[in-house]
Amino acid sequence: MKRNYWPLFFIGIFSFAFSLIVWTIYSAVQVPVHEDDTFFKKYQDVDMHYNDIIRSNDIFLSKYDFKITINNQKFDLDTKDIFLSQRVIEKSKVHKDILHVGKNSIKIDIYNKAGNVESSFDINLRVTESTNNNTIIDLNKESFSFLNNSYNASVDVPKPGKWNIIATFEKDGNKGYFFLKTNAN
Repeated sequence: MKRNYWPLFFIGIFSFAFSLIVWTIYSAVQVPVHEDDTFFKKYQDVDMHYNDIIRSNDIFLSKYDFKITINNQKFDLDTKDIFLSQRVIEKSKVHKDILHVGKNSIKIDIYNKAGNVESSFDINLRVTESTNNNTIIDLNKESFSFLNNSYNASVDVPKPGKWNIIATFEKDGNKGYFFLKTNAN
């Protein structure tokens, strides 16, 4: 009587495929998941309400003059870096090397259109690694001191790498959003 080994072959393939499925699920569970929290919202909310964010920035800028200075480099209230990858930042050199490993100074100037200093803003600023959330540095209004008509703070960047600076500024229902991609060396 001749043996038929085809059923063993199919059992072997099924066992191999099943073990690959189990290995894939096990490997996926072991990798940490980092939720994107740009503008302190879930990415779905940012995606769904991005036009509202830009409109909010326009309304904010119609009421206030805004400048943020990071290590003596001045920036407007801007969110355009959200569309750029880190590789673009490396090649374009527009926002390259803004942060340094160690102490970094942040100065925020907000004036109303009459030229008067505005001093009671709710500020939330986050400096975070761009690829993961292993290092998150949060600054709020209490982290800033109001000196010489400016909000001033320092942030300690612990290691070199690619970083995002995310901030919101709010007063009387007017909210401004800021997003900057850079690196620290």
